[in-house]
Amino acid sequence: MNKTVLVVAAHSDDEALGCAGTIAKHVAAGDAVHVIYMADGVSSRDVSGAEVNQRWTLAQQACEILGVFSTKSFNFPDNKMDSIPLLDIVQAIEAEIKKTHPEIIYTHHIGDLNVDHQITHKALLVACRPQPGSSVKEVYSFEVLSSTEWQTPGVNVFCPNVYVDITEFIEIKKKVLSVYSEEMRQPPHTRSIENALRLCELRGSAVGIKSAEAFMCIREIK
Repeated sequence: MNKTVLVVAAHSDDEALGCAGTIAKHVAAGDAVHVIYMADGVSSRDVSGAEVNQRWTLAQQACEILGVFSTKSFNFPDNKMDSIPLLDIVQAIEAEIKKTHPEIIYTHHIGDLNVDHQITHKALLVACRPQPGSSVKEVYSFEVLSSTEWQTPGVNVFCPNVYVDITEFIEIKKKVLSVYSEEMRQPPHTRSIENALRLCELRGSAVGIKSAEAFMCIREIK
């Protein structure tokens, strides 16, 4: 039976780094994947409105490659989501859950250094708090290079306990990361395409497969 999946990302490119291979695998299985972005991703920099629009265009291109069913951006201020009342963010996510009725949700790890990632995680958990009749059965958090591993040592450490085999979808992940080439850096920077692919190899090796994306299971109802 096909499922509905919702990816709640703080910024466009987070979905590529965190779970692009998993998204592609869901789509290949016939699942409907919806992706929502909470912040515009660039307004914290000295940029023009045209550059904000360009970032959104790239997000749509990435999601088209992945075969995503729908995309939406709430355009909250980049790296300033802690300046927005949490209730406003929760209600935005609640509206999408009500609209799409997802069974599976992927979002950020609570321990990420980036404040938008933290707020997105908190708001998501409030929005999909267990309620009778809720469609949400599984919630997972993903890792994002240059945020998850940069947190203070020992604070909310990302400890994966779910691994998705993306060996057959690693080239799609690479292609999607390439769409965001301006956000990627050159090695040895942690947020390089080469390092993102190495991380998939490392996560795969941890469970005896070639390439994987790793997650922390927040909730699973069977």
